[in-house]
Order: sequence, then C-alpha cells, then structure tokens
Amino acid sequence: MRNATILCYCLIALGAFTINAQETNSLGMQFARIPAGSFHMGSHGQGEDYDEAPIHPVTITKPFLMGTTEVTNAQYEQFDPSHKELRGKYGLSKEDDEAVIFVNYREAEAFCKWLSEKEGKTYRLPTEAEWEYACRAGSYWNFWMDDGLHAVYHKNQQNVWGTDSTINLKVGKTPANPFGLYDMHGNVEEWCCDWYGPYEAFPQTDPVGRADGLYKVTRGGSHSTPERFLRSANRLAMIPEDKHWLTGFRVVQADMPQTRPLPAIEPASQENISQQKYNWGTPLKTPFFAEPLVYVKTPDCSSGVPFYKHNHCPAVSWCDNGDLLAIWFTCDEESGREMVILESRLKQGTAEWSEPREFFRVPDRNVTGSSLLNNDGTLIHMNGVEAAGTWETLAMVMRTSKDNGATWSRPHLVAPEHARRHQVIAGSSKTKEGWLIQAADATPRSNGGTALHLSKDNGLTWEDMGKTNPGTFEAGASGGTIAGIHAGVVQLSDGRLMALGRGDGIVDKDGLERMPMSLSEDNGRTWTYSASEFPPIDGGQRLVLMRLKEGPLLLVSFTNHPFRLKNGLNGMTFKDKNGREYTGYGMYAALSFDEGKTWPVKKLLTDGKSRFMDGGAWTGFFDMDQTHAEPRGYLAATQTPNQIIHLLSSRNHYRFNLQWLVENTDFQGKIK
Repeated sequence: MRNATILCYCLIALGAFTINAQETNSLGMQFARIPAGSFHMGSHGQGEDYDEAPIHPVTITKPFLMGTTEVTNAQYEQFDPSHKELRGKYGLSKEDDEAVIFVNYREAEAFCKWLSEKEGKTYRLPTEAEWEYACRAGSYWNFWMDDGLHAVYHKNQQNVWGTDSTINLKVGKTPANPFGLYDMHGNVEEWCCDWYGPYEAFPQTDPVGRADGLYKVTRGGSHSTPERFLRSANRLAMIPEDKHWLTGFRVVQADMPQTRPLPAIEPASQENISQQKYNWGTPLKTPFFAEPLVYVKTPDCSSGVPFYKHNHCPAVSWCDNGDLLAIWFTCDEESGREMVILESRLKQGTAEWSEPREFFRVPDRNVTGSSLLNNDGTLIHMNGVEAAGTWETLAMVMRTSKDNGATWSRPHLVAPEHARRHQVIAGSSKTKEGWLIQAADATPRSNGGTALHLSKDNGLTWEDMGKTNPGTFEAGASGGTIAGIHAGVVQLSDGRLMALGRGDGIVDKDGLERMPMSLSEDNGRTWTYSASEFPPIDGGQRLVLMRLKEGPLLLVSFTNHPFRLKNGLNGMTFKDKNGREYTGYGMYAALSFDEGKTWPVKKLLTDGKSRFMDGGAWTGFFDMDQTHAEPRGYLAATQTPNQIIHLLSSRNHYRFNLQWLVENTDFQGKIK
C-alpha cells in the first residue's frame, strides 16, 4: 500500500478524520463531518491544465458538513416539483436516487436558500477549495485512491458523441473516500460557488475565489468524459445559466467563510485599439489583388496565449476604426476540451497581422464554430459551446462589442439547449428587413445539412426556423434544413433566401454530382433543393457566399477536392487575361448578376505569381501559380466599406476587388 494511503488511514485511526460523524436532515440527505486542516491545492498545470497552477497552500480553519452524495432527483424535486419533467431526458437520471441533472447554477443556489429556510441552518454550495480538500481526503495522487481511476468508478470515461442513455447515475454505489464522500470522481460534475479565475501562489486561508467572473467553477468530472477530467485537481467552468446532462451539485452545511475574495479578473481589454471612426475613402476603380498575408501566427512563448498544433475555422469582420478582426480555434484535437478561440488584428495602416491573443473560451469545454458581424457599428460574436468534448451537442452563445472589439459583453446563451443544429458557421448577415441571419451545421457529420437561425430583434432572441421539418436532400424535394453543411446564405432581391453547402450533393441532368442549392420563400422555414452548376466540395473545405456592396453575388469555393474526386470532376475551365481557356485547380470566385440564376464570371484566385505556401490546418503546403490556387481550406470573408474583399482561408488572407474579378470579361467597365 502506498505511503500516502497508509498516512491517510493512520490519521483516520487517530481520529483526525472522523468519517462516522454523519448527520441527516429532513430530506434524508446525509452529511459527513469534514475536519479543519491544510493542504496544497492545484497541480503543476502543464499544457491544457495550465489553470491548475500554481500549487498553493490552503488552510480550512473550521470543520464543515458536506453531503455524502450529490443531490438526488427526489431531494431536489421537493424544492422544484416541475423538474420531474426533465427526468429521463436523453434517457438519463430517471430514478429518485439518481443524481439530479439539468440544473443551472442559479437553480442550485435557489435550492440551497430554500433548504436553509426550511431547516433553519445555512446550506450552500462548497467553495472550490473546500471541494478539492474534501475530495483529496489527505491524498496527492490524481484521484483520492490512486494515480489512475479504478475501474469500479468508471461510467463510460471517454468522449461521447451525443449522450449515452445506458449510464446509471445512482448515488453512493461505489466506495467512499476516507472522509465518507461518494462520487467525488465522476457520476456528475458539481457546481462550486466560486467564480472561475486564475490561482495565486501565496498561502490562503478559507479562500472563496474571485469577486466576479464570467463562469462558475464545476468540479469532479462526470460520466461520458475522459478520465483525466475527473482528477482531484482538475478545474472546469460553466456559464452560470447553462445546464445539461453532465452537471449536478452537492451541498455543504456551514456558514460561508467571511474571507475577502480575490480581485475579479477584468475582461480582457485592449487599450491600444483606436476608437476613432475611420474614413474608408473612395473605392478603387482599377483591378486590385494584393500579396497574400498570413494571419495565423505563433505567439511569443512568454505571452501565455494558449496555442496548439491545429488552427482552423476562421471568421472575420471589419471594424469601424478601420481594423480587420479575425478569429479561429486552436486545439490539438477538434473534439478536444482544450480548444480556445484566438484573435488577430490587422490594424489600419499596418502591413502585418498582430500576434494572436485569447478571444473566447469556456474552460474545459469544446467551443467549435464562430462568426463575426459588424451590425451598424456593434460587433456581434456568435459561438458554439459544448457540454464536454466533441461538437455534436452545442449551445449557442452571443457577445457584443461597441468599442471595435476592445471589450466584449458577457456570454449570453441565445440557443441554450445543447443539441444539434447549433454549430455556428462564419458568414452571418443582415437582411433588408433588418433581421440577423446565422447559419449553423445541423449535424457533426459531413452530410446532414445546415440550420438557419433568425433574429428579428437585433440578437435578443433567435429562432431555428426549420427545426420541426428536417426534410431529405433530393432535387425537387423540400424540408426545413439547408442541403449541405457549412452553408453560405444570402437574401435575394425578391426576399427569398438562397444557400449553397458542402456535401449532400445532388445529381444534375447529366448524371454529375453537383453542389446543392437551397431556396426558401418563407425565411428559412422550408427549402427546396436543386443541383447547382458548381462541383461539390468535401473535407477540409468550406465555401463563402455573400452579396457584394456593388450588387453581384459572390461565391468562393474549390474546383475539386485534392484527394477525393466526385464523378471524375477535376479542375474547371477558366479564361486567362488574353481570353484563352485553361484548366485551373483550387480556390475560385464566381459572380452572379441575376440573383443566382447564372454565374457568368469565374476566376481562379491567383495572380499567376509562383509561390510556395502553407495553408495550415488540413490544407498544408501547396504551390500557387498560373493554374493552381489554394486547394482547400475553411473560408470566411468580409467586404470593407471601400469595397475591398478580404478572404481568409485556414491560414492566409487574400485581398482583391470586384474590378479584378471582372477584368478582361464582358462585365469589365459595367461595374459602377
């Protein structure tokens, strides 16, 4: 037996840890007496666990009573009988003695207040320090019993796509720790009362966390989660209003420590962001294509900015001060919980993108999918937030900035259900009625379509327009979902919506699989499907569809997938500046002057100069020359008021204008 275990049980034998001293309240909740004591909180905090450092000494000066188990359905529903409607949601937590789930922080707090009034004693959520102290019970291993979690505690400890309805959440069915506490590793995550924030190195007595923050701490990990997130030191966080099937809570019975909280960590503010409105000047009347820039850069090692091997999925917007703002995710695995959204900025008058800085994260939650939009001077950021890892069951959050992205509002859940149809896609827009449009993948698969979310009140409320009518993607059929994931959506001049997407290909009259086109006459409630004239795209590729300020529709897509050809389609026919036809490969732009009926202008996105380039993410290295452009990448675009089109791939920033696209075509000279 390990030395720490011997020490732990020796202390118990000496009476330092009194596990038999239990109390029971009128709800039948059992409480273990947790003795006063000291321990070292945290871990070395390496890699994605950097928020567990520094290790720091903590003293708990008074004993307290802690629930031996998590609060159960039967106990919670004496406070809120309506919660019975959530029993068995997704097949989980059906019985009286299973841990209650689908409870947000505010509801857990309200339960504690109700129980305090009922019992005449103070019940509350544990502080983060109390929770870790009680969980460790004198140990410094990863788990109270060992460096690995013993199999008896396992409840499908892996990333789960969706939910696993076979999991039983009955409390107190596995061995208790030396303090007499059950289910401290797994079963369900547990709310703590602390605001999430960085640790401090100095010794602390009865710490209560930060004075304020964006997220509340949860501890212990849960079922359907990799084992490393169940460690004693692991810290998780959630938006206080969020709730899902992984999180419940347990309570303590003790007065709240009167310790002064640590200062709040103010939301990140960039003091060097200009707040002067920029004069964009007169648009260029001559063709323009600039040397591509790299916007995804490696931060300085001393910056503290989390930066992983995989950087992907951009969004971009212009700011009223003349800057460009780009965001993307960085991670080791796209389904990982280490994922963070980073930002980089091309300041007006500069020729290089800034080094990245942290833009958005919810600690230990996957945050796949982002968008940016300049809405009459207010920047809108939309993002997906997972309950755990993967990107199947995302909620949608929204933030705004009125100071060119220097500061942002607190994250607000605008689609709070963790479900499909919430993977945000870059390319949000505003209709002529003033409504906001946000597309979101309906599925994590490469096929399955795109949902359309619409807000008629500037983002206060959103509606998934076609949720009740999914449909099938066949020519002439209709349904409530856009054909193809990662879809781009535009409003046509007659008010209809048009979308183009990846996957869900439709075979045309010649027997060739084509990119699907979807049209809606009822603001996205139903869509009709047909084959477009464009080749389908595939893995590692995402298109852009937008309306230019000059009027035409712009599509940017790819001639083919470099490794997976569809029906033998390989490359497209283009014309060079002398009118000679050639076969080109890679990223191209197409223009429609008749609301998507025809696309007479198609141009390979290269100026003909030979370059060896790195596309990052899934693209990798490629040669750009007269007949080859970037072969794949996730695209995002914005057009600044001076009519320059700014196109981002997974790593590179392209700049060109409409005059360059129509150069040496029949439309040259007709563009106003």
